[in-house]
Amino acid sequence: MGQEPLVRVVLDSNVFVSALLFGGVTSELVALWQKSDITLLLSRNILEEYFRVLAYPKFQLSKEEIRGIIEGEWLPFVEIIKPGIRLKVVKRDPSDDKFLECAVAGKANVLISGDKELLSLNRYHGVQILSPSQFLKEYFR
Repeated sequence: MGQEPLVRVVLDSNVFVSALLFGGVTSELVALWQKSDITLLLSRNILEEYFRVLAYPKFQLSKEEIRGIIEGEWLPFVEIIKPGIRLKVVKRDPSDDKFLECAVAGKANVLISGDKELLSLNRYHGVQILSPSQFLKEYFR
């Protein structure tokens, strides 16, 4: 067996959707995950949000396509975290606390986000909070 990835990450919903559907900088995250250079961490709450966001009409994905993407292409290769903690950090959108909960409980190195409020935290309980481009620059370039 190969060496376990050293970088443990949580992707917020906007980064996850961009990585799956739009290419660009975020698609480089998919390549890193596929090469096992990073370990993706998910909680049940994050997984539910991924399903919900991908079901938005603007993405024109059927339930079967969404299930295939998440359950077939992602879920077998992620580490599921059961946070067991509740945080109240994100004021503007408290539902974003679930990303911090997963990152802290899963001992993530980085929470990758495009959310300005999350990014403004810079670091929370040892977890760096970086944009996709910041993450790639700091860890892989």
